[in-house]
Amino acid sequence: MGEKVVAGAFDLSDRQDYRHKLRRCLTGLERLLAQKRFDRPKNLMGLEIELNLAGADGQPRMLNGQVLERIASRDFQTELAMFNLEVNIAPHRLGGRVFDRLAEELRTSLAYAHRKAGEVDAGIVMIGILPTLDRDDLVSSNLSEVDRYTLLNDQIVAARGEDFALEIDGVERLSCTSKSIVPEAACTSVQLHLQVTPARFPAVWNAAQAVTAAQVAIGANSPFLFGHELWRESRPPLFQQATDTRPPELQAQGVRPRTWFGERWIGSAYELFEENLRFFPPLLPICDEEDPLEVLEAGGVPSLAELVLHNGTVYRWNRPVYGIADGVPHLRVENRVLPAGPTVTDVIANAAFYYGVVRALAEEPRPVWSRLPFETAAANFDAACRYGIEARLQWPRRGRLGGVVEVDAVSLVRDELLPLAEAGLDGWGVEPADRDLYLGVIEERCRRRTNGATWQVATFHRALEAGLSRDAALAATTRRYAELMHLGEPVHTWPVGLPEVVPLG
Repeated sequence: MGEKVVAGAFDLSDRQDYRHKLRRCLTGLERLLAQKRFDRPKNLMGLEIELNLAGADGQPRMLNGQVLERIASRDFQTELAMFNLEVNIAPHRLGGRVFDRLAEELRTSLAYAHRKAGEVDAGIVMIGILPTLDRDDLVSSNLSEVDRYTLLNDQIVAARGEDFALEIDGVERLSCTSKSIVPEAACTSVQLHLQVTPARFPAVWNAAQAVTAAQVAIGANSPFLFGHELWRESRPPLFQQATDTRPPELQAQGVRPRTWFGERWIGSAYELFEENLRFFPPLLPICDEEDPLEVLEAGGVPSLAELVLHNGTVYRWNRPVYGIADGVPHLRVENRVLPAGPTVTDVIANAAFYYGVVRALAEEPRPVWSRLPFETAAANFDAACRYGIEARLQWPRRGRLGGVVEVDAVSLVRDELLPLAEAGLDGWGVEPADRDLYLGVIEERCRRRTNGATWQVATFHRALEAGLSRDAALAATTRRYAELMHLGEPVHTWPVGLPEVVPLG
């Protein structure tokens, strides 16, 4: 959604023209794949992190325009709401001490952004959902001042035709409505990109789908929304409901939501792009002047602008991405399941685990997706979001017996997936020091059954027991979280509770 989109009205012919253009783009993609025009293996990965702005009081600050003006770096961009930013780290080749280099770049970038935000009495908080967000913060007047967000909001609202229903039944129950998609802005995540060849794409995407539950279980960091304690990772249900173009009648008919896990394992990247056209009406029917088939016939590389834009409005947890670098097209798997934070070390540990385990699973002679029903992988994802590190998951049984067996997420990660991640990182050529440091963080989270969500919940309840009101406890938890986040030690080492007596709120 980084396109420069200009807000305006669409008429009926715009949608017809756009659908026709999408079909030509899909044909162009099919021909590019058939002609083997895609980039050779480069082992490239990339990283994006969505961030929150909050003041010293722990409350959100609607200041992203002013903060970005002071940061003055292309690495930082707006996100949906005025309390959001996004930082993009340039692609790196997997291998060597890549994770230490990434960690250093991130620390430098975030420290600089935090200093600049401080000039307007704000600060950077890297967390899945800011606990102090209130319903009054998530209204259309707090959309970022960028045309594409206004236009996207208007189109999703028009498609739905009524208020959005937000209902999450977790530890507590949240039930409310919204007149806009802005509640989506509460969800701040990490996106992990991996460039792959077309031949490798389906195995990598399938492996990424299979492992999403484990990622979320050990990385959950979003237990609160609007003062309610909900799921350990509340972003996925919130994101789905806040972008849901389906009124209840279409939901009852089985129409697919625009934010979804998917419904089957795939055999090619083309299948995902084709599904996007088949299942999802265009939201932003903006046509580019380029004719992709004419460009192909002339020996060029088409941008497939309409296909790319449409793909950006279908919110898969593992999204296919078409891109062009140095005049050569490439494909990427964009993994979108992880929340931001808690610290740079935790983010990089999550990345190391993902890149390692996905490579190992994609290369197994008996792939996990041949032994795990897709519906079971989807159910695992929901269980991990709901219960976090305490989730119980279904996973293929070892040995020749076949079938699946229920296992707690910690045991699955520690006993089976961490050794795979270690082998996968070795396959990428990552140095043992990097591998052991960051996978060691995951191992310690498993040993202590601790992640960002468990720390937030435990600290919040300690604050309540100390006599604070719910709002004061959430604010105090947020302030302590931000303090420890900037100190930078991984979350499994954080002491639970508040460091000093906090005045009653």
